[in-house]
Amino acid sequence: MVCLGNICRSPLAEGILKSKVDSNKILVDSAGTAGYHVGNMPDIRSIAVAQKYGIDIHQQKCRKFTSKDFNAFDIIYAMDNSNYSNIIALAKNKEDISKVKLLLSEITIETKEVPDPYYDKDEGFEIVFQLIDKACEAIAKKL
Repeated sequence: MVCLGNICRSPLAEGILKSKVDSNKILVDSAGTAGYHVGNMPDIRSIAVAQKYGIDIHQQKCRKFTSKDFNAFDIIYAMDNSNYSNIIALAKNKEDISKVKLLLSEITIETKEVPDPYYDKDEGFEIVFQLIDKACEAIAKKL
């Protein structure tokens, strides 16, 4: 799960998908394409909205996406087109590129980008949670 700073959307996506799959069989992680917040915990608003739904993400630590992630993961979900492009720019070959998808491409919805709620009010985090939850539910069923 990859967004820009790894403090809002991708930590939510990591926590939500982890809550829906068997962690003994499926590794779920998150990262950001920028290194602004490396080592920090997720945004308190992401923590709060996740907690509202019984998901604890406060222990997560932000990290930066690297080209090594192509070897570590079978599927890499980007939250928006900008981060998709940033991830693809690190790809070494077509196999790497084939692993990258937009998260919302997993569901039938008009938009394919998860909006960044960072500069938004709390309602934006609720909207983002609901979008990510629907996509993660579809992913969990496929897995």
